[in-house]
Amino acid sequence: MGYPGDFLSRPKYGLDRHDRPGVEASPAPATPSAPSWLANWVPIRALAKRHRPRILAHLLALDPSDRYLRFGYPASDAQIEQYVQKLDFDRDEVFGIFNRRLELIAIAHLAYQAPQQVKGQPAMVEFGVSVSKSARGRGYGARLFNRAVMQARNRQVETLYIHALSENTAMLKIARKAGATVVRDGSESEAWLKLPPDTLATHFEALLETQAAEMDYRFKLNARRFDAWLQALSEVKANIAPHRPSSS
Repeated sequence: MGYPGDFLSRPKYGLDRHDRPGVEASPAPATPSAPSWLANWVPIRALAKRHRPRILAHLLALDPSDRYLRFGYPASDAQIEQYVQKLDFDRDEVFGIFNRRLELIAIAHLAYQAPQQVKGQPAMVEFGVSVSKSARGRGYGARLFNRAVMQARNRQVETLYIHALSENTAMLKIARKAGATVVRDGSESEAWLKLPPDTLATHFEALLETQAAEMDYRFKLNARRFDAWLQALSEVKANIAPHRPSSS
């Protein structure tokens, strides 16, 4: 899947190769195989209750236009705080991308057991995402979308549902490229993506991604602590220097 751009999506319900016959295939180059996610890998880490302050900081930093795309209305600080407090980490899945300062620069929310969106069909998991303006153009939105698809498949969900403003063309383009059915109704659009069943490969890939992202987070955390220790040491040296007795 290509990455035409980063995007934000809103929760509607408060959550928020074909072989050619007769043609002999060329032999594959003798290079070691690797999982598809390994190329240009981005660490995506599962978030928990303890991350509420960082999630809130990320969403509050969105400008008015981005808030409008994410929530479907110009959400105030109070409304965003209420949304973050209502996040159900036991039922839903929230995951994000941290920068080197351990700031969340992109967040995705998979809301399970959402109210039924289509009469006669079972409830579908709903996907919402936001990317900080400073982190745009790196394909983070699309990567979070791919991660959401894998997570939903592994939980044996049949359909991924997206509700977005029709002007959010970047997100709708990604949904269409994934094979989603997009229906536009004036200023709003809905997309349904039929998901294939989970496989041993999807579960193994999810496990590898989770462990690698955790290692990446711990590395950044230790680096931050080491930097803080060096800064404190330099401050101590700076305070001691003026009080050293001068040699006669």
